[in-house]
Amino acid sequence: MLEITDLHAEVAGVEILKGINLRVDAGEVHAIMGPNGSGKSTLANVIAGNPSYRVTAGTMEFEGEDLATMAPEERARRGVFLSFQHPVEIPGLRMDHFIRAGYNAVMKSRDEDQLDPLKFDRLIRAKAKVVEMDATLTKRAVNEGFSGGEKKRNEILQMAVLEPKLRILDEIDSGLDVDALRSVSASVNELMGPDKATLLVTHYERLLTYIVPNQIHILMDGRIVASGGKELAREIEAKGYDWLAEQQSA
Repeated sequence: MLEITDLHAEVAGVEILKGINLRVDAGEVHAIMGPNGSGKSTLANVIAGNPSYRVTAGTMEFEGEDLATMAPEERARRGVFLSFQHPVEIPGLRMDHFIRAGYNAVMKSRDEDQLDPLKFDRLIRAKAKVVEMDATLTKRAVNEGFSGGEKKRNEILQMAVLEPKLRILDEIDSGLDVDALRSVSASVNELMGPDKATLLVTHYERLLTYIVPNQIHILMDGRIVASGGKELAREIEAKGYDWLAEQQSA
């Protein structure tokens, strides 16, 4: 589904990604781990098409098509979804109106039926149940006054409604207590499918207790320096990242 080859990218003239190679197939969950500043969120933003980041070399293919030639909104319509590490508040814009606009844009791009407010209300209420979210929150302004857990659950609600093929979840565990993490993770697992792929960006092994990846990749200084199964995350939890840095410099 996603194939990245020798990807280099910069922000504000500074090279952050220095040759990323990554393949994620449909039905798979891959986790990206690494220390602060290693390029994890940069990779997520580059795939989603954030214009602040510039690809300088390499390729990104999504279902065989060149992602780099697509505008961010085109990537979203094709099924690329990014859950933000720090979801923003949008005062004055009701959440259900916001999500309906995105949903109908996707439907229009596929020549499928768009939903009027009443039909969409039924849809979003059903999806709110799936992600265990209070449906009354969808009548409030986007993320305004939401707790950290509610903001993250709102991101998952958007994912549930839009049903993207490639879901990039950038530190959905940050700021969550144990109960909220367990609940949000359960919602993510509920939305898995054989035609969908998930890329998890995280610092901590605890998230991978609830969302089990097919493969874990360690990103350091803009490069993937190690890949493996869940035992790799346990090593990181026990030893930190220094031992990998020492291996790379040896």
